[in-house]
Amino acid sequence: MKSNSVPDLILHNGRITTLDPKYPEARNVAIKDGRIVGVDDAESYERGPDTKVIDLQGRRVIPGLNDSHLHVIRAGLYYNMELRWDGVPSLADAMRMLKEQAQRTPPPHWVRVIGGWNEWQFAERRMPTLDELNQAAPETPVMVLHLYDSAMLNRAALRALGMDSATPNPPGGLIARDASGEPTGLLIAEPSAFILYSTLARAPKLSFDDQLNSSRHYMREMNRFGVTSVGDAGGGWQNFPEDYAVIRQLAQNRQLTLRITYSLFAQKAGSELADYTRWIGMTKPGEGDDMLRVAGAGENLVWSGGDFENFLQPRPDLKPVMESELEAVIRALVAARWPFRIHATYDETIERFLNVFERVNRDVPFSGLRWFFDHAETVTERNIERVRALGGGIAIQHRMAYQGEYFIRRFGRDAAKAVPPLKKMLSAGLPVGAGTDGTRVASYHPWTCLYWLTTGKTVGGTQVTTAENLLTREQALRLYTQGSAWFSGEAEKKGTLAEGQFADLAVLSDDYLTCADEHIRRIESVLTVCDGKIVHAAAEFAGHNPSLPPVSPDWSPVGKYGGYANQPPAAHVHTPVFGADGRLWEMGCGCAV
Repeated sequence: MKSNSVPDLILHNGRITTLDPKYPEARNVAIKDGRIVGVDDAESYERGPDTKVIDLQGRRVIPGLNDSHLHVIRAGLYYNMELRWDGVPSLADAMRMLKEQAQRTPPPHWVRVIGGWNEWQFAERRMPTLDELNQAAPETPVMVLHLYDSAMLNRAALRALGMDSATPNPPGGLIARDASGEPTGLLIAEPSAFILYSTLARAPKLSFDDQLNSSRHYMREMNRFGVTSVGDAGGGWQNFPEDYAVIRQLAQNRQLTLRITYSLFAQKAGSELADYTRWIGMTKPGEGDDMLRVAGAGENLVWSGGDFENFLQPRPDLKPVMESELEAVIRALVAARWPFRIHATYDETIERFLNVFERVNRDVPFSGLRWFFDHAETVTERNIERVRALGGGIAIQHRMAYQGEYFIRRFGRDAAKAVPPLKKMLSAGLPVGAGTDGTRVASYHPWTCLYWLTTGKTVGGTQVTTAENLLTREQALRLYTQGSAWFSGEAEKKGTLAEGQFADLAVLSDDYLTCADEHIRRIESVLTVCDGKIVHAAAEFAGHNPSLPPVSPDWSPVGKYGGYANQPPAAHVHTPVFGADGRLWEMGCGCAV
């Protein structure tokens, strides 16, 4: 027995994947004061009167999942007012939910379907029409966001916005109009997503108390799938410090059930350097504690550098002013020793960013400063090596699981076979972490990401990644645990179940390492531990589930439908049809794409 180590919690009789090469598989684990204090020697520890002992009944256990790129703070503020179509198997189900929610939603609030779905997941293989939205909700405003390429507004939403024939197109977007010039309800993100951001920002918000409740329920939703850590990537209309008051209040109340490191996202084009200069004087990386702290800057550093991933549109060419604007910000961040992350979809963008970084590095050396690209779908081997030489990393997400069909249609099937080129990144020794980029494009669902990493299939079943570019299940899990820990500077604290590491883990509903491929998408956590505390429990462990206040407001879609619809896929599956040039033609159901 080790002195002064009477555990708070002992989990035994499990199949524990530690990801610690010194002791890769264990049967039990002991936890005290939020840390692992014993692995496979837990039975030798003295059990005090307050030690909780749980029989895992042979369940698979993994380190807590760590989403290196999620907009968790923003998502928490809105979760209780959003109708999630994530995982819903048919358009008929989705529209039934929307119609019911429209009847329950009081004025002036809207029904908001904000990302996490696409038409390929539906049995019907299509999106709703504007007529269907208007029939389902004739009086309640509705906004349905489709990835980051478009949004649909019903007539009630157009009225609420005062949008009519006299309304001009906003910068960076198009309002579709009928023959008389009246808006149809379709908003098109061309060339950027500003029109979607700005329209959504005009919809009503929850009260502060409801935002507190909403954030707690969203964190519990993440715990439901075994997520215990998140790298928050900021977001449009997410101002610091105003929009961080809710998450800071929850941290002060000790009500966080996720570890969150957050980056500060420049909000206004032309004022980015002023933002970062002000923030450098207000806070600093590392400020906070192990549950909530500042990570650095990003993912948006300058608006002129935004190459949004709308594969329905051609690759955007960034304006010449980008280099000078970005260089000024990077010089300020490196001089202040602020870690940074930056959104970059295309290699052409990454090439230009790296030119700036290398120029700054010659004058103000990065010297081990942690920085990384987010996304990097088409990064080349040459630029991977340049990232490595500057000490950077790449945080990847499963955006292709939601946009793979569109990518194939624009760039061809051969171009999609390794997007992003994970094997090349790993072979180069680059730090790589996994995540989702939820909630406005892809879903926040981690098991869709792990399914995509290991099978190469989209949510609609299209085979995008080729066999030689797939990861093994253990490799994928490492990216979602150990890999992501590098990006928040916590590689020595979490990512494995080893003595001294954070006690963050998930007990799974199915054995991720051995179950059938299609079962990966259905996995949930039946017991999630964060900071040594049980934060979610279900199935045979449901008696350990911590209490949570009822969802508020009482008309919330979450109270009726929950979050991710973890249902089996539709019985009939359409096969994608490709032309001789490898480009997507249709989905085998007459539904042209």
